[in-house]
Order: sequence, then structure tokens, then C-alpha cells
Amino acid sequence: MKKQQKKYDVVIVGGGIIGASTLYTLSNYTNVNSIALIEKRKQLGHGVSHRSWNSQTLHFGDIETNYTRDKSKKVRDEAALLAGYLQLHENERLYQPIHKMVLAVGKKEVSELEERYESIKDIFPNLRKIKRSEIQEIEPKVVTGRKKNTPILALYNPFGHTVDYGKTAQSFVQEALKNNETDTDLYMNSKVTDITQDADGNYLISTETANIQAKSVLFAVGAASLRFAHSMGYKKNWILLPVAGNFICAPKQVTGKVYMMQLESIPFAAIHADPAVDNLDETQFGPIAKILPMLERSDYSSVADFFRLAHPRWDAFNALLSIGLQPVYILYLLKQVLYDIPYLGRWAFLREARKVIPNITYGELEEKKRHGGIRPQIVNTKTKSLQFGEAKIVGDNVIFDITPSPGASVSLANAVKNTEHIVEFLGRNKEFAKKTFLDDHTYKTGKNRD
Repeated sequence: MKKQQKKYDVVIVGGGIIGASTLYTLSNYTNVNSIALIEKRKQLGHGVSHRSWNSQTLHFGDIETNYTRDKSKKVRDEAALLAGYLQLHENERLYQPIHKMVLAVGKKEVSELEERYESIKDIFPNLRKIKRSEIQEIEPKVVTGRKKNTPILALYNPFGHTVDYGKTAQSFVQEALKNNETDTDLYMNSKVTDITQDADGNYLISTETANIQAKSVLFAVGAASLRFAHSMGYKKNWILLPVAGNFICAPKQVTGKVYMMQLESIPFAAIHADPAVDNLDETQFGPIAKILPMLERSDYSSVADFFRLAHPRWDAFNALLSIGLQPVYILYLLKQVLYDIPYLGRWAFLREARKVIPNITYGELEEKKRHGGIRPQIVNTKTKSLQFGEAKIVGDNVIFDITPSPGASVSLANAVKNTEHIVEFLGRNKEFAKKTFLDDHTYKTGKNRD
């Protein structure tokens, strides 16, 4: 069968929330002529963006106690763009409006949370300090069964979101396709097999069904973006530590999101309880972090891809060993492994769950099969350290998005950055109507759906 052949200004590889939001921004707010989106699955948003692969939280920086004040402010502004989009598309039911809180237990945590509140209260005017009686009124099971002499305090925001990011990715693409002024094509169920650059600087992309030429390319395929970057000679001193996040579910325990204080020195999220976006009568506890030698949870062929990133390289092995031998990580990860042991693991996790819901029982906990994706952590082999935060590589008319932090919550803000780079790549009178974009996505705080 003869392959399709076509030329585009921009090719986006990956139909998750990052690729889809960039397609939407390019199509509706620039004068780019032609765009293609390539997705290896049959459906958009069915990778890490799918609701079963993440905690579905729209992070705003108010209840994330591991954020600095500056990061909280930055995340607030960036997440507000997506919140604005969700408000514009209320009728699509892309999210559920819920309240959220971060809970401190014990004198030390309460003191830390008091300090936290004083440092960010001007940034988040809807955030309030609430004590035991009000916590119990809002989330009864969080207080019931807890020792009365144990100090507790929470920061509470009535305006939160639980988001179906996969469905939101689909919405972005639908909106992009409505713009008839931009030639936009989707290549679904189509995996990229090769990419090269010709003498004129154009990229030649091969899939099973098409040969595509592009002036600029965005790789928005999570961990696999680094594999493509390596193949093209970028950031070979970076490798990945793939951290999977599992979740345990239970019948309804909370009506909103309840986060615990971040564990000191641990980069992975502390346990939290979340209502499922597609079933508010189910509560998810997690994440349970574990290291898996694969780039994609559901794709066992990605095991080979993981080892190719660090293929016989002493610097890669040495960097992973240096990180893995740190006592704080060893103890943490051993505990996470314990949670995977049949029956015994659930008993062990019960203790964690009771930090949020003191009276929850063993019988109420049930592991969610095929739930939880992989969040790749960048390892810098030169510094032998984990590199947190946004991981974006900008090269010669090409961008590799690996793990923008904090992920899907700032997808539209990330799309703005990608769009600015791409317009600069293309030149030739290409423009981005950024002010119009920002005006169109203004978030009206507190205007939650009934």
C-alpha cells in the first residue's frame, strides 16, 4: 500500500493534553497555515491524560505544600488558563467543581501549615484556615475517629476542580478542527517509526501509513519524548527514572480533595484522597509510587525503550545508583513495594489511608487495576541528581516536552510557550495573538458549575 505524503508547517506528535492544547492554540490564535497531529492510539487523550492514569487534580498551588511562594503564584496564573477554558466549555462537562483542602496533623505540621498560610494568603483570597469543628462539618470522615488531643488544621478552598484530562484533550482537538482557516489533519492509530532532517532543515517523519514533511515538530509524548531527543542528538546526559503511581479506591469517603502535608525530602506527592471525576461516590487514595523500568505503563515494548536511554553507559548506571542508595529513597520505595504484596500490602496501606480517614477499614480498600500512569523523573547523569520541574528541550525547529511540571494543570500555559517557539521557528510573518488568547481564557474565580 502506497503511503500518504504531505507537507506541513507544524507536526505535533502525541494526542494527549499537551499536544492537543498546543494544536488548539496554534490553530485558533496564530496564522500558521497547516498542522498535523500524529497519535499512535485509536483515541485522543488515552495515554497519561486518561482519567485512570492520574489523580485528575487541577493544581493551583494553594494546597501543594511543597511549592515555594513563587512557584505557587506561577502555578496559580498558569493553571487559571485551563480553568478559564473549562468555564468556556461548561456544557461539555470536562470537570466536576469540588472543594479542596490540605490537612495538617500534629503540632509540627500545624505550625508549618500556619506559616504556609501566612506566606500565601494574599495570593489565594479564597483560601481559609479552618479548625477541627469546621473540618468536621465539611469532611466528617476526616475528623471522626481522630484523637481529640491531636491538633489538626486545614487550609480550605471551596473552588476546586477534578478534571477529565483525556476528555479535555479531545475537546481541544475538536475546537482546533472547527477553524477552517488552518489546514489541520489527524493521523490516528499511527506510530512514528523514524524522523530525519534534510539539507534544507525540514523534518521527514515516517509512520506506518504516511511520510510527512514538517518545517517544525513538537514531541509531546511524555517519557518517549526523551527517546526521540536522544535519537536526534539532544540532552544525552539526561536519562529517566520512571515513577509509576498506583491508586487504592474505596466507597465514598470524602466530598472534595483532601491532601496531606508533603513529606520532607521526598519528591513524590504525599497521600491524598480524591473523588473520581467519573464517579463522585468513589474515593481514590494515592499515589503509591514505585519504580518501573518502562516508559509507558500499558506498553511493555517501552521496557526496551527505557534501557535504550541508558544503554551500556557507566554514567547512567552510576547516576541511578547514587540516587537509589540515598537512605531517604530506599526506605520510602521499600514501603511502596510492600503495598504491592497481596493482602499484606493492603493492611500496610491501611495505615497510610487512616492518616486521611481514621476509621476506614481494610474491607473498604480495593486496588484499582490498570490505574495510574508513569511520571518520568529526569536524571542528570552529570550531577547524578533528580532534576525536578519542567522538562522541555528546545532545539533546531523542534521541541521535546517530557514532563512539564505540574503536568496537565498547566497544559494551556505550556501550549503558549510551545506556540511562541513555533511561531519564532517559522518566522515569515507568522503571528500569535497572545493577548486575545489570554483575554479569552480569563478564569472567573468562584464561577463553578452547579
